[in-house]
Amino acid sequence: MFRRLSDTVLASPQISIADLAEAKALGVGLVINNRPEGESDDQVPGTEIEAAARGLGMDYIAIPVTHAGFSGPQVEAMTAALANSAGKVLAYCRSGTRSTLLWALTQASEGADLEAVTAQAADAGYDVSPVRPLMDMLKARNG
Repeated sequence: MFRRLSDTVLASPQISIADLAEAKALGVGLVINNRPEGESDDQVPGTEIEAAARGLGMDYIAIPVTHAGFSGPQVEAMTAALANSAGKVLAYCRSGTRSTLLWALTQASEGADLEAVTAQAADAGYDVSPVRPLMDMLKARNG
């Protein structure tokens, strides 16, 4: 269920409370919720995920991404969360795609090799081409 984007970042479709024990066992220290609350009737509320994660000793942050796209503050928040986490990070949304795209944007904003980022996402089953122009712009501006 968890897909490896890097040595320290995992992406996932919507998680359940039970999935948190597996995340903890894998060394996850931070859970990032990239899903807006109330997006669908079947999603576990972020407050429940947060309480369970914290109960297991993991940190939790919500950086919701709607289908409207990505913003500078979201990229900055994700960058800060990744930089300040202890242990691995598990980011999730409905399918894992928005989490992966936001991760790719953070990598670009830090000057990462975009071909490597694209390949890492593809290895995990995700396509970053929808944000590739933005990745190129972020890398050119910040890399």
